[in-house]
Amino acid sequence: MPQNLRFLTAVLIAGQPLLKSAQAQAVPSPPDTTRATSIELREVVVAASRVEESILQSPVTVEKLNARALRLTPAPSFFDAIENVKGVQVITPSLGFKVINARGFANTTNVRFAQLVDGMDNQAPHIGGPIGNALGPSDLDINTVEIVPGTAAALYGLNAINGLANFTTRNPFVSEGLSVQQKTGVNHLRDAHTSAHLYSETSVRFAKVLTPKLAFKINGTYTRGYDWIASDQTDINPRGNATTNLFGTDNPARDPVSSYGNESSDRSTLVLGGKNYSVARTGYQEQDVVDYQLQNVKADAALHYKLNARTELAYTYRLAVLDNVYQRSNRFRLQDYRLQQHGLSLSSPVVQLRAYLTRENTGQSYNLRSMAENLDRGFKPDALWNRDYTAAWNQAVGNGQTVAQAHTTARAAADAGRLQPGTPAFDQKLRELQDINNWDVGAALRVKADLAHAEGQVNIAEALRRNRPSSWPAFLDLMAGADHRTYIVVPDGNYFINPEKNRDPYSNLTYSKTGGFLQTGARVFGQKLRLTATLRADKNDYFSLRFNPRLTGVYSPSQRHNFRVSYQSGYRFPSLFEGFSNVNSGQVKRIGGLRVMSDGVFENSYLRTSIDAFTAAVSVYQNANTPPNATPAQQQTVRAQAIETNKKLLVKNPYTYLRPEYIRSLELGYKAALLPGGRLLLDVDFYYNTYRDFIAQVEAYVPKTLNPDSAAIYLNSKSTQNRYRLWTNSQTKVYNYGGSLGVRYELPSGYLAGANATYARLDRTESGDGLEDGFNTPRWAYNLSLANEKAFRSFGFGLNYRWQARYYSQTFLVNGDVPAYSSLDAQLTYTASAANLRFKLGATNLLNRYYQTYLGGPSVGGLYYLAVTFQGPKG
Repeated sequence: MPQNLRFLTAVLIAGQPLLKSAQAQAVPSPPDTTRATSIELREVVVAASRVEESILQSPVTVEKLNARALRLTPAPSFFDAIENVKGVQVITPSLGFKVINARGFANTTNVRFAQLVDGMDNQAPHIGGPIGNALGPSDLDINTVEIVPGTAAALYGLNAINGLANFTTRNPFVSEGLSVQQKTGVNHLRDAHTSAHLYSETSVRFAKVLTPKLAFKINGTYTRGYDWIASDQTDINPRGNATTNLFGTDNPARDPVSSYGNESSDRSTLVLGGKNYSVARTGYQEQDVVDYQLQNVKADAALHYKLNARTELAYTYRLAVLDNVYQRSNRFRLQDYRLQQHGLSLSSPVVQLRAYLTRENTGQSYNLRSMAENLDRGFKPDALWNRDYTAAWNQAVGNGQTVAQAHTTARAAADAGRLQPGTPAFDQKLRELQDINNWDVGAALRVKADLAHAEGQVNIAEALRRNRPSSWPAFLDLMAGADHRTYIVVPDGNYFINPEKNRDPYSNLTYSKTGGFLQTGARVFGQKLRLTATLRADKNDYFSLRFNPRLTGVYSPSQRHNFRVSYQSGYRFPSLFEGFSNVNSGQVKRIGGLRVMSDGVFENSYLRTSIDAFTAAVSVYQNANTPPNATPAQQQTVRAQAIETNKKLLVKNPYTYLRPEYIRSLELGYKAALLPGGRLLLDVDFYYNTYRDFIAQVEAYVPKTLNPDSAAIYLNSKSTQNRYRLWTNSQTKVYNYGGSLGVRYELPSGYLAGANATYARLDRTESGDGLEDGFNTPRWAYNLSLANEKAFRSFGFGLNYRWQARYYSQTFLVNGDVPAYSSLDAQLTYTASAANLRFKLGATNLLNRYYQTYLGGPSVGGLYYLAVTFQGPKG
């Protein structure tokens, strides 16, 4: 037996428990003896294993956008270009806010996908996910983009159970000088809801090497535009009055998707002519309550110091100030929203250290739904509006109008004097509500939160080899890392309070997690087989210790052919909002699912779905059995009979306090550089995932009585129940699988052609309760591209065509089918080398066919732009 194989066998036997649940760092690939080609066989990535390794021999699927790919893309920014990456899904809640996801279960605040800049998490702390690229690099400072589609929790512990993206910026020691970029464009062409609007983005980068050891860089970007408009008029509640045969525009409980203030909490059951009718307040369109003007400012500065040739210390400061639309369960106007990050890092071949502090202040932001609700209630309280509506309806019927006509007349009468969009009184009330931090009577979003994070990793094997070269086998690797993060919230009394007993509810709330990993691995059989293993442990303040293992193997019969397999698991701990929210929202209180927040509510509540079914059945019974011109006493008798007959429909809340989400994932893949010079790059992957304990929301109401025999009576009226929206775990076990295929071909004369296809499928559920997050992912999506930087002299071009299939979207806001759509992006470039200028004339959605990436979101049209970039001689 070869000596290195005998040594590995001894290690496997002695450390079997560890190796069953751990992963190792990559050993550098053997020197590449092939000649350099345009598709670099030696291109490296970091995100997959937290160390530099060959992209061909990565143990899990990893996608990379290098400098050339970013130049060729027709997308207006590197962040927009991610949408065309294999295996990646991007949804668009706003022109200034896009959400990256992979492998299913997408939502508008994707807390399952981590986003890093130079290894530092750039999430907004209270949200638990990033706001697009708000705190990320500009196009002038981006170096590479690496995306791991699939769980990466074993290495990162950042709730990255669906994947992560790592953006690497340009080092000032390597890229010095002045760069300036101006993008000018237009969108909303042929938009039925607004005229065309200008788009502008100005970016500046300056880097300077002061001494051989000291360098700095400064970046700034200013963006202005007009946001995409959400105008979906699909009725979410089309059967709200089915028992009285009122549908469509005759339905007095209509709830259009992009209209707010007419949701379930804004409806009342009115007894009119002896029948029960569900009647909603009128509400306002989204365009009425939001300023679609987009204005984003971001800047960063970094100071780099070389301790020696391979060790560098860097301090970075980032700032973002946002005015744009953002979406979670509801849509929000972010206004004067501020994010800051201070980061310190030390990097060397042996040690990597990072510490950073992210600060968030939501400024003058507000909730669009609460704004619309309280514009209506500020004009006239529900009780008074219902009284006026009832009186007008009775009068209209008495004058001979039909039931449907009477509802129209009653609404007009009850709304008489209502605030009208665009008037001074309306604008004044909007400003007033924007500053009231209670969503039962106002709309303000007032949150201040911090995230403090520190982490370090040590390449133990490399350290041993450097100090005593003979003390550690060259084929065996060992690395360890640890991290700690603490969220700090300044309670505002509405969104957050400090729930701990014997604490001031306005004292700072802290929420912490500590973790670490150990990874080991080896190359055997002539370095053709690479085995790696990782074991990670994480401890959260409110949960016991959790372990995440990862096992991988890469078999490379030659450098150009690489087969990979991996198994790993991952946990996602509840975000701040999921664990600690304390929001009064439209007469429904949203509370975090940790016991410290919701103790006693789960045990004493009934599911809203069952209450809706119960109250609907009571209305059907009353409408069928109440005689014409019944006296109040007769109506009350029938109501009591209806409640008694249908109370069996009520269901006690079966859910309980939050647990972490959990995923197990198996992945197979093959990556190869084919044809002479590796001109054809092929990448195939397949995965199978098992999820459990999805963190999701459930509405459950508690009757205001301690007598269980009276619960049904109390649950038949909004005024005699406490209404909650709770964060909890789905009881469903979910399986999903899929895969992707990517091909990139380097043609003669510099042409680069690419194609990729992605398949994602929800397999089945066990104990399906409908509470888990929707899969929200098209079964099929594909991209086709063709580009050449120098197609004719100094002219280049890039084309990209994307298509994705229709899919079913399930969100808290609305459920339904998202139509299939396609989009053609194109760009034409001209490079004036003598003047260090590059011109790029481009368009996304060139054909301007408006589409939605998810239900409840805006319609996305074409964006046409000209980008002019000056790259200084040293840039």
